[in-house]
Amino acid sequence: MKPVNDHVKENLDILFVGFNPSIRSSEMGHHFANPNNRFWKILFEAGLTPRKFNASEDHQLLELGMGITNIVDRPTKAADEITKDEYKEGKESLRKKIVKLKPKIVCFVGKGVYQEYSGIKKVDWGRQREAVVPGTIDFVAPSSSGLVRMKLDEMVEIYRQLKEIR
Repeated sequence: MKPVNDHVKENLDILFVGFNPSIRSSEMGHHFANPNNRFWKILFEAGLTPRKFNASEDHQLLELGMGITNIVDRPTKAADEITKDEYKEGKESLRKKIVKLKPKIVCFVGKGVYQEYSGIKKVDWGRQREAVVPGTIDFVAPSSSGLVRMKLDEMVEIYRQLKEIR
């Protein structure tokens, strides 16, 4: 499996951080490429993009002041296949990336991503009280995976807060 390239640059408004690429994303070479993943639909319905993007257009988020990366680069079928060592290495790599890129908001796409990154086990949705990297805002949003049982409308409401903070 091949990794999926980050779409990042300095001073983004929002940097989205996923667990890791899916097998489908690895095959396609684009983030959130599984047709069951609702990421692109959520961004549009939350008012973060002017239309519903396709995964193949993921690089165009940069033009809107947003980017995408993952805490772990290795593609897997499911996040539970990620090892403790991969999380440990990914956590440090992500922290360095955030320090260098200085995004305004770091949006973790899934509570588990933020729990692995921050080491905090009790996490609420939305803006966190304190960011791991000073000078940024940590924001926790639901995973957009089709496996998540949360209703789409509830997810969109949480992501809509990003537009307000931005």
